[in-house]
Amino acid sequence: MARDRDDGFTDFVVDCGPRLLRTAVLLTGDRHSGEDLVQTALARAYGKWSTVRAADEPIAYVRRVMVNAHLSRLRRLTSTEQVVEAVPDRGDGADLQAAHAQADELRTALLRLSPRMRTAVVLRYFDDLSEEETARLMNCSRSTVNNHVTRGLAALRGLLAPVPEPTSRRSS
Repeated sequence: MARDRDDGFTDFVVDCGPRLLRTAVLLTGDRHSGEDLVQTALARAYGKWSTVRAADEPIAYVRRVMVNAHLSRLRRLTSTEQVVEAVPDRGDGADLQAAHAQADELRTALLRLSPRMRTAVVLRYFDDLSEEETARLMNCSRSTVNNHVTRGLAALRGLLAPVPEPTSRRSS
């Protein structure tokens, strides 16, 4: 019986672990913190695996556990320091480097959003959840999700907008 539970849980982790990790990294802004968050969520899910497995969508159940753990952790934080995985490399503009720089710029901009705004944007646009699913995960109304998403996207547009280069004045 315990062997079946372990096998089912292991299969779930193999199938859904990478998606959960991607969400966690985007929520936390840091790979190591994201890994810790996934580990916390999976440990809690394992303890209630029969309930999780019986859910309509086990990944949604575990994602909810993960979001709740993340938001609870943020409420407890007293430090404003942000840990980053690596100093961004602003290389010579090669395609891979440019893609990495853009992804890094987006992750940095996401970190500048409030935790609830960031959570709403990540769940709606990176995890492709509906308004209803996002509202259920965040334990709020659909209008609150829309409000967070609208404000978050506006903030991201401002943060990611190209900075115009100053025009030089000619002295005549």
